[in-house]
Amino acid sequence: MIRSAIFIALFPTVGFAQQIWVDQNYVEWCFSQAQNTNGLSSCLGKAANACQTAPGNETTLGIAQCIQAETAVWDSFLNEQYQLRRAELADQNPELVNQLRDVQRTWIAFRDAECGLQYSLWLGGSIRTIVAANCILTETAERALELRDLGSME
Repeated sequence: MIRSAIFIALFPTVGFAQQIWVDQNYVEWCFSQAQNTNGLSSCLGKAANACQTAPGNETTLGIAQCIQAETAVWDSFLNEQYQLRRAELADQNPELVNQLRDVQRTWIAFRDAECGLQYSLWLGGSIRTIVAANCILTETAERALELRDLGSME
């Protein structure tokens, strides 16, 4: 699975003392309804927002954990779409599988660098954890949709 090294860097001691949950069905609905990355604005982050209403989740740590929980769902969609595209490309031209792998590795490096920058921009405040987690959520969701729609002529 494609995992974020930045999660480890940003949240090395995050423990799940309280119950962290997101409505996976809602995230799945969001994934299926978004026509493209522009369509995410109306539903992305709402599952994490609902999680934040649970007692204890309104703290900086709780908010970040809720965002991470939604990101984990999007990451599962991203990985599923990546595997599907790999299989499709292998049928077309095996060299395309290597190109997709290289692009995905480059995207991971970009995501980690971009979200690391967002974290660093807020170095003086605890909001940086939330900003970086939200960056990873957004980048992951957008990439899941890009992979879903890869090669689509719509």
